[in-house]
Amino acid sequence: MSVESVLARIAEIGGGLHPPSAPPAPAGGTSFASVLAGQPLLSNVPAGAAGAALPVSWPAAGGSAGMRALQAAQGEVGQAEFPPGSNDSPRIAMYRQATAGSGVGPWCAYFVSWAAAQAGAPVGEAGQGFGSVDALYGWAQRTGRATPASPMTRPNPGDLIVWDEHIGIVESVDADGTIHTIEGNSSNMVARRTHDAGGDGAVGYVRLG
Repeated sequence: MSVESVLARIAEIGGGLHPPSAPPAPAGGTSFASVLAGQPLLSNVPAGAAGAALPVSWPAAGGSAGMRALQAAQGEVGQAEFPPGSNDSPRIAMYRQATAGSGVGPWCAYFVSWAAAQAGAPVGEAGQGFGSVDALYGWAQRTGRATPASPMTRPNPGDLIVWDEHIGIVESVDADGTIHTIEGNSSNMVARRTHDAGGDGAVGYVRLG
């Protein structure tokens, strides 16, 4: 073996004892973890963005005005008249405040007016709310928010469901068209109810937005 071969072999062995140098870091100093994740460093995220609390009045995933109204209605299930049959209670008085000039009386329209106001989508041309189901549905028809009900019509969760002199809010719709609702002034309380695919004779639906 020549001297040159011996020296080349020694250099090869020596090189194997030292790991190769790390490649230069990308511009901007991105960490190894962020390279793997393909994400910016946490330090590049605006202060307060990580784990920021959402407004209490909004669903965690945001959503339409109808979905926000539904969330408000869901929190009221079980609220009842006191005394029973009085169309009144401290909580029902609060629903009534979402309507302009309404007194104590049947309160299903007060309830959905309140839920819509909580969602940031008050009903009425001036956001005045309605104490009358007919007046609310008339407004919806004038403004293109109303859809006639039929067994073939599928409302969305958060839509208002309207009958003759009664109104509620759709909570969910089954695959067979069965409609689950939340209704104020139903057996003197805010209650969940179930209706067939035609809404048990519903007149129509109102899209809040």
